[in-house]
Amino acid sequence: MLRFENSEYLWGLVIIPVFILLFILVSRWKKKAITALGDKKIVDLIIPEVSFSRPWLKFILFIVAYGLLIIAAADPQIGSKIEEEKRKGADLMILLDVSNSMLSQDLPPSRLENAKQAIAQLIDNLHSDRIGIIVFAGEAYVQLPVTTDYSAAKLFLNTINTNMVPTQGTAIGSAIDMGMRSFDFKDGTGKSMIIITDAENHEDDAVAAAKSATEKDVMVNVIGIGSEQGAPIPIYENGRQVGFHTDSTGKTVISKLDETMGKEIAAAGQGTYVRATNANSGLNIVMDQINKVQRKTIDSKSFKDYEDRFQFFLAIALIILIVEFFISNRKSLRLSGLKLFEVKK
Repeated sequence: MLRFENSEYLWGLVIIPVFILLFILVSRWKKKAITALGDKKIVDLIIPEVSFSRPWLKFILFIVAYGLLIIAAADPQIGSKIEEEKRKGADLMILLDVSNSMLSQDLPPSRLENAKQAIAQLIDNLHSDRIGIIVFAGEAYVQLPVTTDYSAAKLFLNTINTNMVPTQGTAIGSAIDMGMRSFDFKDGTGKSMIIITDAENHEDDAVAAAKSATEKDVMVNVIGIGSEQGAPIPIYENGRQVGFHTDSTGKTVISKLDETMGKEIAAAGQGTYVRATNANSGLNIVMDQINKVQRKTIDSKSFKDYEDRFQFFLAIALIILIVEFFISNRKSLRLSGLKLFEVKK
């Protein structure tokens, strides 16, 4: 297995196309300048030492050496030893509300941004558990299937916004059903859900869905996000707030946290209800509850020892640079005067 210890240095390879473009532009400028001096045969007699091919050769060698030095700086490593380890893990599905009401700013900067920050912190603290993400509004969609790839989870998390579900609403029951279909019940691992929502459920029977989940030993936890006082729902155009949502009478809509609904869903799902605040997202309390679910021992193989290989790239780069240094930009008149294949009459 190949990896780079300092992968951020690989960004240095992005500069190579810039070097090539600049060299081409300078070469064309020089060629035009020499052509402007007069007839090519006369110019060749005036400046016989000028070479058009050697600068290209030196540049190619320089680019190759530069690329090898960047790779060496990134410190490529090869896995040299595989070890089998046992880990205990469970499956955790995050159900995130992305309805327009999650844009309300009673938890600055918004309910949705607070929820995403809390999920990012949760992912950072996971070790062996698998995680998946479902987003829902009027409908539910799997944003990320259950996985142990925490980097991918954070990448998908960053893309979540209220525009990704075209149908507005808050169908918590559909999201729970989607989570149940996403679990693999054959692997025997413990399973749990965390619903992060303002609990303004308008679409279906979320309590019945949570109760149905417990029949397959899936715990349903709820984190209520928002305030009982509520806040207006902002409208954005091109990233700028242009007003607030209004009802049919023109009155500003106030979105409020429905704690009663959140508690009922958690109770039916034999889980925990926690209300998030600016100081505490509530995930720690929920995770303490989730840690009680059954975890299955999973065998996995991974590389434990890695050996550096940067020295090979560094050595080749230095050799190329030395060769490039001794290649002159000018022609060798002594060598160019040799006409090995000329036939004398």
